[in-house]
Amino acid sequence: MRLPHVTETVNWGHHLVYWVGDRDIGGKMFAMTDLDGSGTGVLWFHVGHERFHELLETEGMIASPYLAKAGWVTVERWDVLRLREYEDELRRAYALIFEKLPKRTKTLLAMPEKERAKLIRERKKGLKEREKSKKSKSAK
Repeated sequence: MRLPHVTETVNWGHHLVYWVGDRDIGGKMFAMTDLDGSGTGVLWFHVGHERFHELLETEGMIASPYLAKAGWVTVERWDVLRLREYEDELRRAYALIFEKLPKRTKTLLAMPEKERAKLIRERKKGLKEREKSKKSKSAK
């Protein structure tokens, strides 16, 4: 399954996080998987408040720890849904989060790939430089 503008990062030690847009340009996460099996469930994703309680009635789905208030559910095992259902849910999660992106981020995502990639590189470089200067100031 391919969705436009999706990036992945490893966060919190063992979660593969899927973002709509690069997080350094204002992207937001819409799903995550547990890489090493040490966390709760195998897949977390955004469902919105309208479908949240409906999906909790599904055997093997629970409210996501720390993210339930934001409308996220956790799938406890891979056999809870069929492959097609996972694809549909992840497409919905992507669409819900895409709609919440700031206008500035949507504008960046609409740019041609080369131009967008250049801006993202520049943004990341600026963030690293800012972080470096913070560390050097705090060391003094």
